This record gives sequence, C-alpha cells and structure tokens, in this order.
Amino acid sequence: MADIKYEIVEELGVLSENARGWRKELNLVSWNGAQPKYDLRDWAPEHEKMGKGITLTAAEVKELKALLGAIE
Repeated sequence: MADIKYEIVEELGVLSENARGWRKELNLVSWNGAQPKYDLRDWAPEHEKMGKGITLTAAEVKELKALLGAIE
C-alpha cells in the first residue's frame, strides 16, 4: 500500500466527537503535496490516524452549500 502524505493546511471546524475522542472535522488538506481541498472525515485526537472521508473542490463546496441551503 502506498504511503499517503497529508498536511492539514487549515482546521475549519468540528462537527462531532465520539466517546473515544475521534472527531468528524472539516479541514483544508493537501494530499501528497497537491493543491489543498476541503476534506470531511473522522480524525484521531492528534490527527495521527484518520477514517474514510470525502474531499471536495471549492466549486463542489459551493454546490453542496446551495443544496444544503435548500433543505428545510
């Protein structure tokens, strides 16, 4: 399995935290030195481990914001 490198460029916010201290976070993350993307996933307390997540471009975040804004 390839070694994945990441840098959390900006911590934007925490959506929730479970009993073990893992937090669902929205961050701006650079994966393998690429342009940072918005990233939503579970992280261990010191960001040493991560769960599965989703990365979004700025355009995708704008589209998601519009979709969420339509929910009552």
